[in-house]
Amino acid sequence: MYDFDLSALRDAMRAPFPSIAPQLEPFYAMLEYHLGWRDERLQPQFGAAGKLVRPRLCTLACLAVGGQAEQVRPLAAALQLLHEMTLVHDDIQDRSEQRRGRSTVWRRWGDAQAINVGDALLILGQMALERLMAAGYPPKLVLDIIRAINQTALAICEGQYLDLAFEERLELTEADYLAMVERKTARLLGISLRTGALAGGGSAEAASSLEEYGIALGLAYQAQDDVLGIWGDPSVTGKPVADDLYRRKKSLPVVHALSHAVPEDRERLRTLLTTPEPADAQVQEMLDILARAGSRAATEQTVARYSRLACDALAKVPQCPPAVREELQTLVMALELRTS
Repeated sequence: MYDFDLSALRDAMRAPFPSIAPQLEPFYAMLEYHLGWRDERLQPQFGAAGKLVRPRLCTLACLAVGGQAEQVRPLAAALQLLHEMTLVHDDIQDRSEQRRGRSTVWRRWGDAQAINVGDALLILGQMALERLMAAGYPPKLVLDIIRAINQTALAICEGQYLDLAFEERLELTEADYLAMVERKTARLLGISLRTGALAGGGSAEAASSLEEYGIALGLAYQAQDDVLGIWGDPSVTGKPVADDLYRRKKSLPVVHALSHAVPEDRERLRTLLTTPEPADAQVQEMLDILARAGSRAATEQTVARYSRLACDALAKVPQCPPAVREELQTLVMALELRTS
C-alpha cells in the first residue's frame, strides 16, 4: 500500500501562503483552524482535516502511469485547497454547525469571515498550481491543468446550485439527482485522477480512463452515503437513525421513492417532506414508504453499478503497477463495505 506523505502534502499546501503581517495573523489562523493545523484554542497542531481523498487519488494516478509522488505535490495541494473552499462555503449555505467534530468557520466567526476564508482557500489553491511551473512542467501542460481544474470548480458551483434548487422541488428524477452529484462531488475526484495522470507523464487515454474511474467512484460514494444517512448504525455514523429524513433531505432513496412508490405513498411522502420539523412518527412513516418502494435495495444497486464502472475504467489502464492497481481497487471494495 502506498505510504502517503502527509507532512510533504502539508508543506505543499502551506507553500503558497504569504508572509503574514501581525494584523493578519487572526485571519490566517481561521484558515489554519479549518485545515486542521490549529486546535480549538487556535494553538498550532500537526494534523490534517479529513481523509485527503483527492490528493491521494491525484498521487495514485501519477504513480499509475509511472510518475513519482513528489512530481504532483503542488497539484495535490491545490486540489485539497479547492476542496476545503467548497466545505467552508457548503457549511454556510447548509447552516452546518459542525465539521469534523468541531465548530464550523461560520459558526465561530460569522458568515462574512467564513466567505472570506473560503475565497482565500480558492486563491491559495490557484497559487499552488502556479508552482508547477517552478517544478519544471511545460507551460502548456500547466495551462491545461489549470483550465481543467477551473472548469471543475465551475461545475461544483453548478452542482451546488442544483442541490439548493432541489430543496424547493418535489418532482425530481434519479437522473436529476445523479447529474447534481456528478457536478458537486464526482467531478473533483475525476479531475484529481486525470490531472495527476497528466502530470505524471501519462497518455491522454490513461488520464481519461482514470478520470472515468474517479467519477464512477464519486457517484458510488454518494449513493452509499445516502444509504448510511437513513439506515446507518448511529454508533458508527455518529448520527441518529434516519437523520437525512429528519432533515427532509432529498437523497437518492427519497428520490427513488418519489418516482417508484405507489401513488398514495408518493403523495404522502410529498406531504411529509414539506413538514418543517417531522416528528418521530412521521419519520417512521417515511421509512415505511421507502421500504415498500424498495428504495434501499435500489440505492444499493446504484452503489454496485457505479463500483463496477469504476473497476471497468481502471482495467483500461494496463500499464498501472500492480500495487497501485490493488490500492485503487481496494478503494472501490472499501466503499461498498463502508459503514460511516
